[in-house]
Amino acid sequence: MSPIEEDNLRRPIWTALGTRHAHLAEGSAGARRYPTDTSPFVATQDNGKESLAALERLCRPGERMVFLQRDPVALPEGVTVAMEADGVQMVGEGSFPRIEDPRIVPLGPDDAEAMLALAELTKPGPFSLKAQSLGSFWGVKENGRLIAMAGERLKLPGMTELSGLCTRPEAQGRGLGRSLLAFVAGEIVARGERVFLHAYASNENAIRLYEACGFRLRTHMHVVMADKA
Repeated sequence: MSPIEEDNLRRPIWTALGTRHAHLAEGSAGARRYPTDTSPFVATQDNGKESLAALERLCRPGERMVFLQRDPVALPEGVTVAMEADGVQMVGEGSFPRIEDPRIVPLGPDDAEAMLALAELTKPGPFSLKAQSLGSFWGVKENGRLIAMAGERLKLPGMTELSGLCTRPEAQGRGLGRSLLAFVAGEIVARGERVFLHAYASNENAIRLYEACGFRLRTHMHVVMADKA
């Protein structure tokens, strides 16, 4: 991995909002965020005074923000930590060939409510009705009901994050998560990009699955949910 890629991955939210997701970015130099109806992700350029002042101006009273970065998260006065957890960042090292799987279909705007319901049931991470504005999603349906999905989230120069991987409890144990992981990774790599993902460090089962599928642990990450009074 090149030094530029390593640097871009330290604060992936900041990088995405300054590059391939710049059209979605709110804020300016020092602090950026996604629209609140799209994602709660927020990032600062660094932990300096100017960046924290920009973050304070960007925050809205009563809202929840989510930070995901390698560096410790610094917050301005008036913004308090609601939850803090250890995360991991993993990068794809496998070949990830593009695969054909008739069970896996593209998801579109008409699937947004079913996607949100599945995400709320399984808790794969921050999700919204506008998640598809971040990237493409695919899923598996059974009798017309969405039972599993995965897609794309943060987009960096030459890299795309695989995210939203989840399966309904009654459909687990059938290999759908592994199949969707391989499928989405194959779609990303077929575009000439590198695939990466994030997980909570405590989610050992998911990490083992990712490692078995060709991902390696790159670094630990700070995950912070914060509120402004």
